[in-house]
Amino acid sequence: MFDLELATRLAAAVGLGLLVGLEREWAHRDETSFAGVRTFALISLTGAAAAYASSVLALPLLLVGAFAALAALIVVAYFVSSRAGDLGMTTEVSALLAFVLGALCLAGHVSVAAAIGVVVALLLALKDTLHALARRIEERDVEATLRFLLITAIVLPLVPDQTYGPPPFDVLNPYTTWLMVVLIAGLNFAGYLLVKLLGAEHGLGLTGLLGGLVSSTAVTLGFAQRSRQHPDQSRALAQGLLLAWTVMFLRVIAEVAVVNRGLLPRVAPAIGVLAAAGLLASAAMHRALRGRSSPTAALESPRNPLELSLAIRFGALYALITLGARVAQVYAGDAGLYAAGALAGLTDVDAITLSMADFAARSPESSGIAARAIGIAVMSNTAVKCGIAFTLGSRALRRSVVWIAAALGAASALALWLAGALGS
Repeated sequence: MFDLELATRLAAAVGLGLLVGLEREWAHRDETSFAGVRTFALISLTGAAAAYASSVLALPLLLVGAFAALAALIVVAYFVSSRAGDLGMTTEVSALLAFVLGALCLAGHVSVAAAIGVVVALLLALKDTLHALARRIEERDVEATLRFLLITAIVLPLVPDQTYGPPPFDVLNPYTTWLMVVLIAGLNFAGYLLVKLLGAEHGLGLTGLLGGLVSSTAVTLGFAQRSRQHPDQSRALAQGLLLAWTVMFLRVIAEVAVVNRGLLPRVAPAIGVLAAAGLLASAAMHRALRGRSSPTAALESPRNPLELSLAIRFGALYALITLGARVAQVYAGDAGLYAAGALAGLTDVDAITLSMADFAARSPESSGIAARAIGIAVMSNTAVKCGIAFTLGSRALRRSVVWIAAALGAASALALWLAGALGS
């Protein structure tokens, strides 16, 4: 009888082989390569067939033998190509992976094989991009990254996973604190790599977006000062500011999703209102600026967020805010947590967001309070940046900031109402 499941697995194996093969044939379209789209499909199908035969015939060494035979052919192909001056091994390694993907599909792990296949295809297709990124990474970046990863891999498993301090102030957990440091450093590092990859000089809108990944407050300060030097660019600078702030809103939602997904339904609608308001206002400003010359700006080269000094500093801030929030809650109740959110938001949103998300994970009954505290921190931070832009910016920038603040203020009122409604 026709086995639909088996046919699906074989089709998945062939499809993944075709995916990788198409990329390899396109990459080598002007030169000779030992494997193209058909060969990769056959290699993946061979892996699936070998896995099937090995299972049906109860010969586990059959799969190993097929892999060894393929590896021998690949060694010969590499020897021939290397003698011609081609020392790259990318296609050869991809062929071995195609065989493994076929075997995984036959074994029923189609989703895993598909994920690996897509990653392989992306890595192959992004060759020029990844090489450009490697050229822009400095030696100190590599050292800082390796040092951070070394400390994380060695220290984190050894850090005690328990709270310290007398009740009810026993909220400081070294393991959780360092885990939050790893999380925020990872998010910042992704933005850092993006800035390195795309370069420093861009239009003001893209500069605002990229700067928001690194520090929206720094973007606000830099753009406000620039508006005094170039008043004619004030409206474009205002759009860049708004985009940087909107990135911060989306970042808060992402952090909550990672730390405490159960809190997301309470936080995402409220903060999402602010993000939507920022995007709509930015789109309106973009339409108003259409047809005008687009000024550019250079991002200041950010420090590698994986440097240990920055990581330790954030860890200390997170611990301080966590302890301060518990003290405020004990002595002032829910209002104390809201006050802690407002004060923490004056300087940093990440620490209070992670602290409240972890607090809600430990005390699910307080999720509504934690969500409101995060919302208050975000609004407090946004108010500070509005104040910086209004105080240090040009008169034209102030006019733009006034209506931006009004739009975000209305969105904040709606966000607070949503936070209250969802938290009740």
